[in-house]
Amino acid sequence: MASYVVMEPPADGLGAMPEQTRLIRDGFSWLAFLVSPLWLLWHRLWFAALVAFIAMGVLTAVGERPGFELAGAVLTLLVGLYFGLEGQGLRIAKLRRSGWTEQGVIEAADLPDAETRYACGLGPAEAPAEERHAIVPAPDRARPVQTGMALGLSHHPGRA
Repeated sequence: MASYVVMEPPADGLGAMPEQTRLIRDGFSWLAFLVSPLWLLWHRLWFAALVAFIAMGVLTAVGERPGFELAGAVLTLLVGLYFGLEGQGLRIAKLRRSGWTEQGVIEAADLPDAETRYACGLGPAEAPAEERHAIVPAPDRARPVQTGMALGLSHHPGRA
């Protein structure tokens, strides 16, 4: 099953409309791997597309030099692999910067199934209280404050 991140638009005076909510698959993107700059332009990630164009242009020039053919090909492949792995994360980060809020994650087989789960309210839900673990212990379980004279780095009551 795939994970889909639920992103809701910023609330304006009328409130957020459910039709504007975006479900972004969190995982590898084959199109971003194969045609990174075009995929980035399609999703309006202008700066990342510019970086991809420049990086791939420089690596192509490096690959044309005698003796650097393999290095240029491998590095170009790594640039594509980076955008294939991190492309969806770049989309989510762009939406966050635009004021969108992440409402949670839905696990579904495909996008229509994720949309159905979100529409029916089966999507991101609060974890039950019994599953939550406290990070900070309760204050009533803390050790009492030790008063008195202390010598050295630690306090040992009754020792001088």
